[in-house]
Amino acid sequence: MSATALSIVVPTFREAGNLEALARRIERTMRAAGLEWELIVVDDDSRDGIEQVVAELSDDMPVRLEVRIAPRRDLSLSVVRGMELAHHDVVVVMDADLSHPPEAIPELLASLSEGKPMVVGSRYLPGSSLDEEWGADRLLQSRLATILTKPLVSCADPMSGFFAADLRQLPVLSELRPIGFKIGLELMVRGELDVVEVPIFFKDRSVGQSKMNARQQINYLRHLWRLYLFRFGRPGRMVSFVMVGSSGLLVDIAVFWGIRWAGVDHRVARLISFWIAASWNWWLNRNLTFEERPKRRPGWQWVKFVGGSLVGFGANFGSYLALTGMLDLFQRNQTFALICGVALGTAANYAMATLFVFPRAGRRRKNP
Repeated sequence: MSATALSIVVPTFREAGNLEALARRIERTMRAAGLEWELIVVDDDSRDGIEQVVAELSDDMPVRLEVRIAPRRDLSLSVVRGMELAHHDVVVVMDADLSHPPEAIPELLASLSEGKPMVVGSRYLPGSSLDEEWGADRLLQSRLATILTKPLVSCADPMSGFFAADLRQLPVLSELRPIGFKIGLELMVRGELDVVEVPIFFKDRSVGQSKMNARQQINYLRHLWRLYLFRFGRPGRMVSFVMVGSSGLLVDIAVFWGIRWAGVDHRVARLISFWIAASWNWWLNRNLTFEERPKRRPGWQWVKFVGGSLVGFGANFGSYLALTGMLDLFQRNQTFALICGVALGTAANYAMATLFVFPRAGRRRKNP
């Protein structure tokens, strides 16, 4: 594919101060390369005067603005919206803070012309470089975040927000489920894309403030969790379910001993701690393990989950009694029997959760 026209998508939030400089550099680069282009600015309702900036730029450049208000402020969703609005099949995505060099766009397009669905501007290839102002702490965070993606993609810089792509080879945009900043990673994993990387110089912003904060770091972990579940399917979901259950066990123990410390009878404490731990597990499974499944009627869903937990507890305790009462091996090794009971109880809980508490949309009854 030889790209002669492209749509450049730039997501923004309070980046009005950088936009004119970025647009002018893009214009010079496109003119020199002889390319037809458009710049689509998708703003997350900044209210920082960006409408006026785009209006002035559009007098002599193909620049247009989309202000996205719903469903939530999110860079990745802004990029997806920009792709939906693109007039051309070739799309370049880049940040508005001038960290990504527009002058590298022709090189991205040259690699894209070799038939690859996506070309990434990489910070970590030989020949690439980072601004000295980009501190060691941010570099460490970026490297650690990249390591977490290794089971998902084969890419030196899957966290890059600077890439070119052929829309015709990307996954269906309406089926993407990104959250946060890493739309490139979302496309690579869900599209199972074979990507090419080219080295770039990554410059730190000089105007405005970085949007990376604790909330975005949490969003990244949530996004990564989604992608792991997508890539590894049922085994990944089972691991997630077990991890949630393990955290629930810690909650159960902490609540139990906290109530006991207050002088409450151990039987009452055990009853209360069970309900709190079961509720904890329901909430995490609802928002992590089975996040993509229907979330209607949360109260009824909670009742079913706690009921399923009681079934799992019955399988757990019942198998323990059966094993220790019928087989000398388990009578002599009661810890082994306990582990078997926990395993059977967890399996029962997982089956109940998958089939009845968080069923797929097609399995949900109209009147549960």
